[in-house]
Amino acid sequence: MATNKNQHFVPRCYLRPFTVDCANKAINLFNIDQLKFIENAPVKNQCSGDYFYGKDLALDKALQATEVTYGKVLRDILRPGYKLTDSHRDFLRRFWLLQFIRTDAASRRAVEMNAAMEDTIGIDVSNFRYGIREAVQTAMQVFVEQMDLVDDLKICLFKNRTSIPFVTSDDPAVLTNWWYLRDRRTKGRAFGLQSAGNLLLLPLSPRVLCLGYDGDVYRVPHKGGWVDVRHDRDVEALNQHQFLNCWANIYVHDSVYSRKVYDAFCSVASNRPNERHIIHYAVLDSNEGDFKRYRVIDPDRVGDHQEALVHIQKVYAQPSTWPMQLGWRSRGVVFTNGTGIGYVRRAWATGQGFRKELARKTK
Repeated sequence: MATNKNQHFVPRCYLRPFTVDCANKAINLFNIDQLKFIENAPVKNQCSGDYFYGKDLALDKALQATEVTYGKVLRDILRPGYKLTDSHRDFLRRFWLLQFIRTDAASRRAVEMNAAMEDTIGIDVSNFRYGIREAVQTAMQVFVEQMDLVDDLKICLFKNRTSIPFVTSDDPAVLTNWWYLRDRRTKGRAFGLQSAGNLLLLPLSPRVLCLGYDGDVYRVPHKGGWVDVRHDRDVEALNQHQFLNCWANIYVHDSVYSRKVYDAFCSVASNRPNERHIIHYAVLDSNEGDFKRYRVIDPDRVGDHQEALVHIQKVYAQPSTWPMQLGWRSRGVVFTNGTGIGYVRRAWATGQGFRKELARKTK
């Protein structure tokens, strides 16, 4: 019998600072479906599943090695007088990416998109269908092959000096994009890991949050890698990303904040997307020489056709406010080649046809 049958998709070493007295035994949680606060829930039962990564324990053991390193890095970060190092920046980027793709929520969304595509196409795609465990293993393979996807982003740490703690969740590594969500050039488009204007958020403790950002678009003044947060509204702006992104549970280290967590969630609950993806279905409309023209139709009215294109677009939550520490870079830039790839960061604007555009266009 395997000793690590119960495998965590949010590791206990990550949750430790958010547990009661940092003892890593009990944790306070707010369940968003029941709108219920639960005190002193066992940590061992949180964010885990039996053989979540499969019964071949090689993957689980590899993840444990990364988690040991995370624990060491976090201890350094939480020491008084710590200054962020380049090696820790590198580790935090990749730990964020690993956590972003490894959670149950991420896998469930992948499975849902797969099932929705099958329903839309209207044919049996059982050879391509997969479940949660297969989605997890696919995600891990993607991480191994593309772990450099966020290496170009800048990293800093937010120091919470307010009376409100940072909270975390069962899906804590958040990808968002203030620029993409507000710029009219990107209206109707989704963003991905290579997109211009990306922001990565990961709370590390009730007092520390890691932020990754596109330095060509944003400006985040810091000293020694640290940014002071002194106003409640900025902590609330950062916390709402956990409320908007979580699958089921929000975690807070002290039950004294139970009412604040409830009120904060309710204030932004309407901003949570009802669906996490949209399916665009286009059927062949005409042939024009060497080119084909497709017409977008309602997936529920597909009917008979010879050829079609299916595109699944992720839906991201729109926060109600942003922290004041995050500013726009003067004459910031983004890159595009005018195709469906959209706007990407400088590091990914390779090959011919890419042009530079101002992130904030003036009239």
